[in-house]
Amino acid sequence: MAEHNISQSRLYEWLTGDEDSRMCADIPEGACNEQPRNFFLHLWASLGNKLADELSSARLVLPWLMGIIGAPVWMVGLLVPIREAGALLPQIFVAGFIRLKPKRKWVWVAGALIQALAALTLAVLALVASGSLGGALVLTTLVLLSLARGLSSIATKDVLGKTIAKRRRGTLMGWSGSIAGCATLAAGAVLMLLDSQSSGYIVAILLAVAASGWLMNALAAARIKETPGAIEGGESGWSSLKQGLSLLKKDRTFLHFNLARALLLSSALALPYIALLGQDQSGTDLSGLGILIVVSGLAAMVASPVWGKRADQSSRGVMRDAAIGTAICCLLGASLAWLPGGWAQSIWPYAVVYALLVIIHHGVRLGRKTYLVDMAGQDNRALYVALSNTLTGLLMLLVGGIIGALAQWFGSTVLLIILATTAVGAILSAHRLPEVE
Repeated sequence: MAEHNISQSRLYEWLTGDEDSRMCADIPEGACNEQPRNFFLHLWASLGNKLADELSSARLVLPWLMGIIGAPVWMVGLLVPIREAGALLPQIFVAGFIRLKPKRKWVWVAGALIQALAALTLAVLALVASGSLGGALVLTTLVLLSLARGLSSIATKDVLGKTIAKRRRGTLMGWSGSIAGCATLAAGAVLMLLDSQSSGYIVAILLAVAASGWLMNALAAARIKETPGAIEGGESGWSSLKQGLSLLKKDRTFLHFNLARALLLSSALALPYIALLGQDQSGTDLSGLGILIVVSGLAAMVASPVWGKRADQSSRGVMRDAAIGTAICCLLGASLAWLPGGWAQSIWPYAVVYALLVIIHHGVRLGRKTYLVDMAGQDNRALYVALSNTLTGLLMLLVGGIIGALAQWFGSTVLLIILATTAVGAILSAHRLPEVE
């Protein structure tokens, strides 16, 4: 056992670049000795979560599932809004509740187990569901999954801050992201070798693997050694909401930022429609889904270096440039149906545009996160983040419903043109934001 602890500490020191695994910053002294062990438990938990997120993606895998079962197009438009809103909307109400728990890892575990159950339900639906009823059951299950995701998200960040020191957390997320990215690329590569036979069965396997990822997440979280934390400062969600709305009225920059963030939703909302167009042109052949998973994984791996340094210089500029990229990608996606010859029936043009939009979407997320953190002060940052997320979740539901109806009436191509127009509004709004760096 002692030899295992020594080798674990040495591996931890190699991964983090530390020469002393007991070097700690801003975590309790009692958590310092457990940091190497907790580091690897966080690593396994994050690996399971990231892999599960990719294999049950509302931007890619679930639209493909909806196409296989023959669900209406307007339901596809609700996938991303429900997935994002369910995780964002409750944050300002749940944060105070979690604060009252001295050990928050059990909230994390509960959220992970619920997500695993929801993923297994989706796997069953991939085998037996069809039509509008099947689509409605998928959306209902997704509501449960996304609410559990929000619960785990808040608790995970709290436990991470209590058990892993500063200047180690980014390294942890980097390693887990790299490992999960490799696993996701491997899954996509396998799908590229498959044909359209038993496509529902293969998608069910993907979702079952996602469920196992969340089970691994829950098991690793349960084994983390967490020091009981302070329970002061917990308050009701309504009290937090009232305080946040008051800040929204006083801080015009914060109000303007949320307007720009709302217009930038076009990048997230466009992704499933480009995937759906690719499926319409190439059929339900699973090799097409595999190609999209692979290019999405590769795009995600290169996205952060593309935007990272730029955000440190001007997060406002990143938001503006990402809005420009969103408008271009939406117009490109809408124009692909008019490609000459067999190109219009190939998945590859759609895969290229999808990969570009994934990179752009990462810029949207990185830019608005950096801007919000830099804009808010230390005393009100948590409230600003929770309120902005809750407002975005509400808008996701409202706009998603409208977008889905428009797609049903006019088709995905016209919908992408509308989203490109929205992105133009985001360009103008982001450009008018003041610099905060």
